[in-house]
Amino acid sequence: MLNSIESNEILERLPAHLQQYIKAQNYEDYTPINQAVWRYVMRKNVEYLSKVAHKSYLEGLKQTGISIDHIPNMYGMNRILKEIGWAAVAVDGFIPPAAFMEFQAYNVLVIASDIRQLENIEYTPAPDIIHEGAGHAPIIANPEYAEYLRRFGEIGCKAISSAHDYEVYEAIRKLSILKEAEGTPLDEIAKIEKVVEDLQQKEVTPSEMSLIRNLHWWTVEYGLIGTPEDPKIYGAGLLSSIGESKSCLTDKVKKIPYSIEAMQQEFDITQPQPQLYVTPDFAHLSLVLEEFANKMALRKGGLSGIKKLIDSKGLGTIEFSTGLQVSGNFENVIEFEGKPIYIQTKGKTALAYREKELVGHGTKSHPEGFGSPIGKLKGINLAIEDMSPRDLKAYHIYEGKNVTLEFEGGITINGEIITGTRNLQGKITLISFKNCTVKYVDEVLFQPAWGRYDMAVGKEIVSAFAGPADHHSFDLITHQTSSKTIKTKKTAKKKELEDLYEAVRHFREGKNTKYSIQAVFDILKKDHQEDWLLVTEIYELALEHDPKLAKMSKEYLEKLQQKRPKIAHLIEDGISMAETKLTAETSKF
Repeated sequence: MLNSIESNEILERLPAHLQQYIKAQNYEDYTPINQAVWRYVMRKNVEYLSKVAHKSYLEGLKQTGISIDHIPNMYGMNRILKEIGWAAVAVDGFIPPAAFMEFQAYNVLVIASDIRQLENIEYTPAPDIIHEGAGHAPIIANPEYAEYLRRFGEIGCKAISSAHDYEVYEAIRKLSILKEAEGTPLDEIAKIEKVVEDLQQKEVTPSEMSLIRNLHWWTVEYGLIGTPEDPKIYGAGLLSSIGESKSCLTDKVKKIPYSIEAMQQEFDITQPQPQLYVTPDFAHLSLVLEEFANKMALRKGGLSGIKKLIDSKGLGTIEFSTGLQVSGNFENVIEFEGKPIYIQTKGKTALAYREKELVGHGTKSHPEGFGSPIGKLKGINLAIEDMSPRDLKAYHIYEGKNVTLEFEGGITINGEIITGTRNLQGKITLISFKNCTVKYVDEVLFQPAWGRYDMAVGKEIVSAFAGPADHHSFDLITHQTSSKTIKTKKTAKKKELEDLYEAVRHFREGKNTKYSIQAVFDILKKDHQEDWLLVTEIYELALEHDPKLAKMSKEYLEKLQQKRPKIAHLIEDGISMAETKLTAETSKF
């Protein structure tokens, strides 16, 4: 896929398991109506956000080269973003949270390349190019915030999910697609809304991923900065919503100082947020992130970390105190006095050190799983990993020796030592046996007929995290979504409306067009009486070129406001922007 987009050195570092989510932008698929929606939102946002957004927003718009008049092209964005150390890729709607965050860890902005329908111009639950390109991209031009985003991705992609998380992700993805798809029956939307509601109300212990996802939502997506009494907007969800960017600053929305407690606050993507969190500055975001990371299995390891991996039913990694890493699907842990004394994976397993697979210890060597004791030998205060070569010899832990090792908690290993593997500090990390039997009290965990037994060495588990230590160890290019963005078939009437939008756009840009502006207006009045956005564009042009048409189009818009009160404020804003533009251009002379 990277061959078909404007690449840069950042994108070229992306591993294959992330590249599988990338799709071509297909810029030619954007219709003239799509371009008009982008232009309206951007003009409205820039006008309003210049007063209420963090100062980085407007500066970032200039720095990232995002146009107000045209949907950004990924080719151009990548040429400009690489100047600030970032890149952008197009994807199809929501992607799994872990993948989304891992892209961030690589300094890559994930952009859902579709754009909201005109009917959802104020807000859409589906990620779209307005949200991503006009919301996220400008703020990352701020170096301190960009580093927070990268660091969040680096930590977030290691957060352990649950099976429940994946159900919620799939349901929300489907809901966002159906809500944004033109003509979806209301009963179909109501059905999937009920599924999402039931899943969100289900009483489950929140996973690390669900908690850090909440922190992401209340900062990256819906964050405010400053003080609760005088906040500014920096969250992409607010920056890209012409409705919520206004309502969020009113007294109707509660403002709370941002702290780690935000991880407990759930959210509903289909509704305006009743409360928002305010950070005093971008540095505070990183302080809270590190506070959260200190609570994660990534840094705490131990029995609880292993149990989280077992509950996740997904691919994960544990790291022994020697640095040896075991990656696989964890099935069982034996515990003693609150500590893990034996772990067991099921299926393909790989061993690594410092995120690099150990030679001879990939999934082909461990296709059925891996099991190993953890901790110290019974009656010996010195852990195996801390033993010098002389100590090892004294305890008969020596190549060619038949040995019985009895661990605290009841695990015993009896077999002939083949060899050992040392880390860069010279500590033993792995001991291999032949003719080996492993028991827990009377239960046989490994027997000689199964072949060579590899025992991980470590007195404790210092880390547990989602995903493999070395992503080359596993086939990760297996992502399949249960739902894909729906492309609506165009009717002849819709195609005619697109042609009218294109004619007005060409007229504004000084290009030849087969319609006059008056002709477009006449066709709209006759055949497309529900449309309002194009009439505001006609009014804008008529103010400059045709006073008579300007009067007629404004009167038409005012009647449309009475006819469609739910969008009256959008029409009013369109009129205001057209008149403001004329005033601004007149004042130049």
